[in-house]
Amino acid sequence: MVTYKLVQLIQYHSNNLAAGLVRQAQVSERAGAYRNVPPQELHDAVCEIYRHLGTWLMNKSESDVEQRYTAIGGRRAEQNVPLSELVWVIILTKRNLREFIEDMSFPGRLMDLEEKHELSLLLDQFFDQAIHAAVVGYEWAAEERSKEDRPATENQQRKAS
Repeated sequence: MVTYKLVQLIQYHSNNLAAGLVRQAQVSERAGAYRNVPPQELHDAVCEIYRHLGTWLMNKSESDVEQRYTAIGGRRAEQNVPLSELVWVIILTKRNLREFIEDMSFPGRLMDLEEKHELSLLLDQFFDQAIHAAVVGYEWAAEERSKEDRPATENQQRKAS
């Protein structure tokens, strides 16, 4: 079973972890378009995941993760964030957690490494699902935008002929 204390620490520090992620996204060369995403929006989205990490890892279904992240993917498409940058920021979100977990240790506990490893595996599974769902949501939104743009483009082409 995932160490309750470690998840509890992550949840307790969720606000600071989210603030750190926002700073990383704002300075990352791989996430330039995230400067167009309101920092508070990104902070709130990440903080919600961190704050309820135990629930996301243990109680949420794959469809819950899909629903959450397809919405995020669609939103980023609407904000003209390139898909590569969306994926990069999700990776940064995961890395941010992993770095925090690596920094945390409980002296004298033999199970510490095993518990960190177990949590790390659960995070991998969660974020793999999240990335896939975000890409699907992004693609859906991009496809809808393309359909909306088509009639206008076809009308312009007819007028030009």
